[in-house]
Amino acid sequence: MGYKVGMSTSAGIAFFDLDRTLLGVNSATLWVKRELRLGYISRWHALRGALWLGMYELGFGKMEDAVREAIGSLAGQQEADIRDRTTTFWNEDVITSIRPGAWDVLAEHRRKGDRLVLLTSSSNYLSDLAAEVLGLDEVLCNRFRVADGCFTGDPEEPLCFGSGKLSHARQMADQLGVSLMDCAFYTDSHSDLPVMLAVGTPVAVHPDPRLRREAHRRGWSVVDWGPGGTHTS
Repeated sequence: MGYKVGMSTSAGIAFFDLDRTLLGVNSATLWVKRELRLGYISRWHALRGALWLGMYELGFGKMEDAVREAIGSLAGQQEADIRDRTTTFWNEDVITSIRPGAWDVLAEHRRKGDRLVLLTSSSNYLSDLAAEVLGLDEVLCNRFRVADGCFTGDPEEPLCFGSGKLSHARQMADQLGVSLMDCAFYTDSHSDLPVMLAVGTPVAVHPDPRLRREAHRRGWSVVDWGPGGTHTS
């Protein structure tokens, strides 16, 4: 089956969101379910996370607060332990959910000589694993401060979410001497609108309802990369 690539010209840099874009799942949701099942978090924390996500998807609440709260909950935990758990999580629950059509898009950008950059709100522990499998060149994501091998509970600033994603993308483009108008960005989420408005080739991949409406209104490409593979939850 063929999948629409959704780009018109060489982008210089092709930015890609991860959850529900390159992947057919939201890895954060799967992570919370797994952590609850294995006893690493309480049911209260799981329900609170689900509430944040539900409010965000309905257009209420600030996901930045949820991201900061999630990072804060790691304070005192060993970085090595989270890294190991994330690797197991990726191999057991996530790797099979890569959307099949994503490979065609990555290959086309690679053929054009574009820089392939992951631009995601996920942690560097999961993002680095995804980038290695997908053959991406750079990773822009959320990173956590560590002292003496343990998390402090603070993120590296700015958060890679919403307008913070645009800050990360702009810095990368500046470093490479590329205008954002010569870049493409692929995402499913309305929260990524700041980046979508800044790049020359915005592409909505399996967009959420708010992004779908915005894409149709602005004439942006809306593409289908197929479902991810099976996963455990």
